[in-house]
Amino acid sequence: MLLPELPPLPALTRAEAELIDRYLEVVDLLGRINPARVTHTYGALRAAQALVGRATALKDALTLMHLRGENEVYADTLAEALRILDGERRVNRVTMPPASTS
Repeated sequence: MLLPELPPLPALTRAEAELIDRYLEVVDLLGRINPARVTHTYGALRAAQALVGRATALKDALTLMHLRGENEVYADTLAEALRILDGERRVNRVTMPPASTS
């Protein structure tokens, strides 16, 4: 069974694409660290250790955008790219889970 084809990503500069990729990496790691969702400390520890490098890469992507004169962030376009790349589900892991009703 073939998966449905995703819509194409909006036109992004290389720096914007790098920003999106690095941001999602940081979000994924934060989701693995979220104390309201994790079950083992070792996985959270490994994610926390990796977070330092990924946060630096995110900072570098933003720095590169700024140095290239890309001083504006086109939030609507970047939000569309995040949605296509499953950003909503990934960001949801960083939030609090619903309260249990028991």
